[in-house]
Amino acid sequence: MIPTRKLKTGDEIPVIAYGTWNIAEENVGEKVEIALKTGYNHIDTAEGYHNEAGIGEVLKNYDREELFITSKVLPSNLNYESVIKAAKRSLEKLGIDYLDLYLIHWPNPAISLRETLQAMKYLRDQGLVKNIGVSNFSAYQLNVALKITPVPITVNQIELHPWLYQKEQKDLLEICQQNDIVVEASAPLARTAVLKDETILELAEKYDKSPAQIVLKWELQKGIVPLPKSKSESHIKENLDLFDWELAAEDIGKIDNIDQHKRIYMITLDDDTYGISS
Repeated sequence: MIPTRKLKTGDEIPVIAYGTWNIAEENVGEKVEIALKTGYNHIDTAEGYHNEAGIGEVLKNYDREELFITSKVLPSNLNYESVIKAAKRSLEKLGIDYLDLYLIHWPNPAISLRETLQAMKYLRDQGLVKNIGVSNFSAYQLNVALKITPVPITVNQIELHPWLYQKEQKDLLEICQQNDIVVEASAPLARTAVLKDETILELAEKYDKSPAQIVLKWELQKGIVPLPKSKSESHIKENLDLFDWELAAEDIGKIDNIDQHKRIYMITLDDDTYGISS
């Protein structure tokens, strides 16, 4: 069983999810099936991934109440009516009656955030969404959202990995902690780039674990919910083998202090980029 964390609404979120970014609709069902059979019960997708219908084909064979399903709304759909329509489209494609978590995929300065959050409140009030959150919000954007939201913001999903922990991400983590917001790590392995880091490789050898397991365990022990994606059955299984061992505090510190600052994906205002970035 995957452990859970309590959201500020009282709902429980599994501490790791299977990410589905960049998996084509015709292939995603097979991969999600492997993940669910391996033990994942939290699936992360988005309307911009263009694979929700493929995921829905698999979900219909599982007990909905045992799953935690997350989707996200594109930045072009953040006005009031568009948010509601986008959420309903996602539900229809996924073949479910509600989302456990619905996120604003990227902020869009051209559309009122207050309007977007009011639509999120409507979705929650109607029982179509249990929890709402944001994704790729900076510390400033998150603070603004917290001041105007009519509904609890429970999650901020951001790019986070050992090469993007120092500096601004560390400050953002502190704001989330102060406001009881769960941080989810998209690109938790820096799209595999961080797996070649010298510190990670040394710790992998020390613990007799894979570099990916070291990074994911570091995130888990810091209270972060990672969203690893893999198309390999062996890696999908390996990425979930994290709950019967611990990293020592000194080794957590070594990863914390990796002197590297590198983003894997860039923030732009192009919806096509938004749809495939995280």
